[in-house]
Amino acid sequence: METETTRIEAFSDGMFAIAITLLILEIKIPPAGQGNLAAALLRQWPSYLAFFLSFAFIGIMWMNHHRMFTHIERSNDTLLVLNLLLLLGVTAIPFPTAVLAVHLGTPGQRTAALLYNGVFVVIAIFFNVLWRYAVSRRLLDKSMQASAAMISRQYAYGPLMYAACFVVAWIDVRVSIALNVVLAIFFALPPSLMRRADSN
Repeated sequence: METETTRIEAFSDGMFAIAITLLILEIKIPPAGQGNLAAALLRQWPSYLAFFLSFAFIGIMWMNHHRMFTHIERSNDTLLVLNLLLLLGVTAIPFPTAVLAVHLGTPGQRTAALLYNGVFVVIAIFFNVLWRYAVSRRLLDKSMQASAAMISRQYAYGPLMYAACFVVAWIDVRVSIALNVVLAIFFALPPSLMRRADSN
């Protein structure tokens, strides 16, 4: 039975908000009486880096989820399940973020980066499956076909690009993190901007 998408969006917004809030809990306050506070705060740079990177990713995923449901006007049971799978990935992000924060700059950083990138590969796949299901089942607003086509093109790159980050993490963790930043910027771009770039 098809329903309106308002409750899906409201529930999803809540899950995104919880996931993005949990990230800050991994940044610990240095204990008092254990040396210079400024030095102790600076030593936590991996936690700051992981926090800001994941904050950006979750925020941009929320933006893209909002864009998707601006186009999706109807839902069904399968769409609900696919949206839950996407949210499963989103709510898991604080864990690989914490692992990356603890192990960045240590011998375990490669494994931490592989875990971190692997989670985003899965999320990118879930994003694509959800969107392409909505397109294939004609659950979209028919008046927004042009921008929907641009979203389809933009999302198609996701799994491959995050898989590339995963492979690069095996070779060089720092380059992998830099590529993650580039990806965050790419997926933050509105489809309308990409459409204008194609027309020039």
